[in-house]
Amino acid sequence: MSGTLHLVGTPIGNLGDIGERALQVLAAVDVVAAEDTRRTGRLLSHFGIRARLVSFFEGNERERTVELLALLREGSDVAVVSDAGMPGMSDPGFRLVRACADDGIEVRVVPGPSAVIAALVVSGLPTDRFVFEGFPPRKAGERRRRLAELATDPRTLVCFESPHRVRTLLRDALVAFGDRRAALAREITKVHEQVLRGRISDVLSQLGYDDPKGEIVVVFEGAAATEEPDQDELLEQVRALVERGERKRAAAQHVARERGVSANDLYRALLQADQKT
Repeated sequence: MSGTLHLVGTPIGNLGDIGERALQVLAAVDVVAAEDTRRTGRLLSHFGIRARLVSFFEGNERERTVELLALLREGSDVAVVSDAGMPGMSDPGFRLVRACADDGIEVRVVPGPSAVIAALVVSGLPTDRFVFEGFPPRKAGERRRRLAELATDPRTLVCFESPHRVRTLLRDALVAFGDRRAALAREITKVHEQVLRGRISDVLSQLGYDDPKGEIVVVFEGAAATEEPDQDELLEQVRALVERGERKRAAAQHVARERGVSANDLYRALLQADQKT
């Protein structure tokens, strides 16, 4: 009979946030696969738990997945933890979960703290629809292209960023998104917890010139919903300009610029409407 894989959420800063069930599972499993064995070792030691620890991080995830899958097939119970929060959220875990699902091995989750959700709910931005983007690309061109792709998404955007790149992210977002609302959450649940809110330019100003320290989550307001312009209304505006002496194509281009629509489409619609009358 195969073992069970447990995905265990751990504190993102304050040890008091760990749940009783998480402690029970960590004490009971045969192996704890940890992103950082030293950090997890200190966590377990704090609660008097002795466990067999193996490293499970980005650099060895593929190879370790094979090893852990073999242990699970043999009947061992395995817990996966990240440095902080929920494993699998921009941390190792996805490959192992998928392999277990494909192999028919039971996977259970022990919910715990999540920096993504914590930053979202404290941001003051809409929480009913959001998208998590993990860490933005490090290369400038790739990061700007990604932000441009997200610029029209109406959902609140949550992402991680390192302290020394967060200003660059905010500056690039200001160009891609405009000066919409944002929040920066730093060191959530820790002694120096800080949340900066305002327009993107405000958050940049509040950061000052020194690199912030600690874990950072950035939350951006989604794009404002835009209503599709009414076709009849657009055509009326074009005809009004034509009556004042403008040529049809020039009038269509003028209205298209003001209303953010295609000049060619508007011009064709005008010609088709005129043919029907």
